[in-house]
Amino acid sequence: MNHFTKTKLVLLPFLALFLSQKTLAQDGKVTVSQDPKFEQLLNEKRKINSSITINDRYKIQIFNGDSENSKKTLLDFKKENKDMDATIVFSTPLYKVWVGNFKTRIEAEKNLNTLKKKYPNAFLIKPNK
Repeated sequence: MNHFTKTKLVLLPFLALFLSQKTLAQDGKVTVSQDPKFEQLLNEKRKINSSITINDRYKIQIFNGDSENSKKTLLDFKKENKDMDATIVFSTPLYKVWVGNFKTRIEAEKNLNTLKKKYPNAFLIKPNK
């Protein structure tokens, strides 16, 4: 082996060691920046979800079927009954339109009788906790 090749073999590890000391690595710290309105929005959504499906109140189911017809039924209902709550609930494989949020069964039954004129398949429900 000539002298130049031996010198390369000796200098190469030193050069690699020197360069490795100068490289920068990631430090592993992660900072998450979150808009405070996001947490507020999540809290509002939690409140709405809990009041819709998990409570001790009576509701009236006016529709049970596919997505498109449930949306149409909901929109029609909201146009005619602006003062009454209404929502779509998905229960595999069907969509249900629930209306009202009645404290007592008597109040719910009075509204059921009125709603049966337009929605003959409507019936009273009390969602489970």
